[in-house]
Amino acid sequence: MDDQSTIKSFFMKVNRIIGKVINAFEVFILCIGVGLLALLLMANVIAREFFTSIYFAEEVSEFLVIMVTFVGLSYGVRKARHIRMGAFLDLMPARLEKIFIIIIAAVSAVVMFIMADASYDYLMYAMHRGHKTPALWLPTWTFYIIVPIGFFSAGVQYIRTVIKNLVEKDVWMSPEEQSEFG
Repeated sequence: MDDQSTIKSFFMKVNRIIGKVINAFEVFILCIGVGLLALLLMANVIAREFFTSIYFAEEVSEFLVIMVTFVGLSYGVRKARHIRMGAFLDLMPARLEKIFIIIIAAVSAVVMFIMADASYDYLMYAMHRGHKTPALWLPTWTFYIIVPIGFFSAGVQYIRTVIKNLVEKDVWMSPEEQSEFG
């Protein structure tokens, strides 16, 4: 086995392991988040109809929506469900499509890491403010913890897309979705 195939094999293995770990985390969080949100909102509708509204339902729902949104960001990138110029890319020859996808994924990764840093700064700002939510009296920053994690995870997915396209012969839209036309 030559050095190039050893390096390729190593990157493919690392990419696969990272993908499995992140997938398990994302799917668990998304399932729990959507399920809890549905149960909470249904329980609140029933409670409001027969008794009184659940006092903390709005706050918990807000947190769950933020959580599902930013965990879903990474999941969408990994499954190639993000916005892209599909018609434009599909008309290109495979080699040019691959080059464009690598550039787009690399730029998107940089943007996601910048957003992760900015959202982390905002999280620190919110922590220092010391505000609490009105119903549960939780620190407001607890609602924002998932935002930099989601952006960072999306950045990792874009890096995985770059790696996948560099080591594989075929064109990959994401680490797990091959291009239909490449």
